[in-house]
Amino acid sequence: MEETRKSLGQLFVPICLETLFLMLAGMVDTLMLSSVSDQAVGAVGTSNTYISIFLIMFYVISMGMMAVMTQNIGANRQGVAWQARRLGIVFNCVVGVILSVVLFFFSGKILAVMGIAASLQGDAESYLRIVGGSCLLPALIPIFSGYLRAFGYTKQSLFATVIANLLNVGLNALFLFGLDMGVAGVAIATALSRLVNLIILIVEAQLLVHAKEDDSRMNDREIFGQIIRIGLPSAMETALYQVAMILVVRFMNQMDAEGMNVTAKSYAIQITNFSYTVGAALAQANAIMCGWRIGAREYDACDKGTRRAAVLGIAVGAVLESIFALCGGFLMRWFSDDPQMVSLVCTLLAIDIVLEIGRVSNLVFGSALKTAGDALFPVVIGAVFMYLCAVGGTYLFGIRMGLLAVGAYIGLTLDECVRAVAMFLRWRSGKWKKMRLVRTEQE
Repeated sequence: MEETRKSLGQLFVPICLETLFLMLAGMVDTLMLSSVSDQAVGAVGTSNTYISIFLIMFYVISMGMMAVMTQNIGANRQGVAWQARRLGIVFNCVVGVILSVVLFFFSGKILAVMGIAASLQGDAESYLRIVGGSCLLPALIPIFSGYLRAFGYTKQSLFATVIANLLNVGLNALFLFGLDMGVAGVAIATALSRLVNLIILIVEAQLLVHAKEDDSRMNDREIFGQIIRIGLPSAMETALYQVAMILVVRFMNQMDAEGMNVTAKSYAIQITNFSYTVGAALAQANAIMCGWRIGAREYDACDKGTRRAAVLGIAVGAVLESIFALCGGFLMRWFSDDPQMVSLVCTLLAIDIVLEIGRVSNLVFGSALKTAGDALFPVVIGAVFMYLCAVGGTYLFGIRMGLLAVGAYIGLTLDECVRAVAMFLRWRSGKWKKMRLVRTEQE
C-alpha cells in the first residue's frame, strides 16, 4: 500500500470529526436561516428532502467502489483501485449532469407534484434549482473522498470538509445579512462550498495517491460489475430505510392533532445524532480495514477486528445514550420548556439506549458484510424487518395499543436489534469469506 495501514483509531477519529462537521454545518445553516423566517427553514428542509432522494443514485457507485478499492489495495493491486475510481467518476459524472439538468429546469414541476405548501413554493424552487442544479458536485465528492480513505488518507478528507464548511458559514453570513439574498444566497453558498471541497479533494488525490503508476489492471466491465454488485443492494437498503421512515412519520402524524409525538421524535433525533455519528464513523473505519484484510486474505484478523469494533461501538453508544437520557431534562432546555414535551423526549431517550446498541451493531457488521462482497443479505433482511418491526411496530404499538411515540420507538428498537442479530449471525457463519472480490488466476 502507498500509505501504511492504519489502526482503527487512526481511521475512525478523522471520519468521525468529518461527519460531525457535516452535521453541525446543517445545524448552523438552519440556525442562520431561522433568522430570516420559519418559511425559509421549511423551504430549504423540504428541498433537501427531495435532493437526498436523488443523491441515493450516487451512493450506488461510492459504496461499491470502496469495497473494490480496499480489497485490491489489500492485495497490492493499486492499479485496479485507480481503475475503480476512474469508472466511478465517469458514471457519476453522467448521472450528475442528467440530474442537474432535470432539477434546474423542472424544479417547479417536481415540487408541484410533491404537493408543497404554497407559502414555501418560491423559496423551495429557488433552492432546488441552484443546489439541485449543481448535483455534479455531490456526485464527485464521495468518489475522491472515498479514494483517499481507501488508501488510508482520512485526515485530508477531513481538512477539505472543514475548509468547505467554514467557507459555507462565511458565505451564508455574507449573502444573508450583507447582501440580503435570502434562500437563494444560502443555495449559492452551499454550491460554492461544495465546489471548493471537490477541488481540494482532487488536488490531494493527485498529490498523495499514485496508484495509476501501478501496472495491475482488470477488465473495466468486470470491475464495474463488482461495483454494481455491491453498490446497488446497498443503495436499495438506504432507499428502503428512507421510505420506511417516511411511513413511520406518517403514522406518528396521525397520533395527535398538535404534532407533539412527531415533534418529540425530532427533538430526540437531534440529541442522539451525535451518538449515531460515532457509530457510523466506526463502521466506516472498520469497513476500510475489512477491505484491506480480505484483499490480503487475513480473514481471522478481519473477523476479530470487526467483533472488536462492534463491542467498542456498543460500549461507546450505550455510554453516550445513557448520558443523554440522564441529562435529557437539561438538554431539552435548548428546544422546549413544555413539561409534557420534556418528559416524553426523556422517555424516548431512555428507550434509545437499547436502540443504539442494536443500531451500532447493525452498522458495523452490515458494513463489514458489504465490503466483503455479501451485500444482498443486508438488503433482504432490511426489506423484511424495517417494514415488519419499524413500520408495523409503529402502527401496532403506537396507534393500535395507544402508546404513541413510545410505541413507535419500541418498533424502531425492535427493527434495529433484530437486524443486528441477523447481521452478527451472518458474519459468524463465515460465508462472507467466499465472496472475496479479488481472485487469482487459478481461482
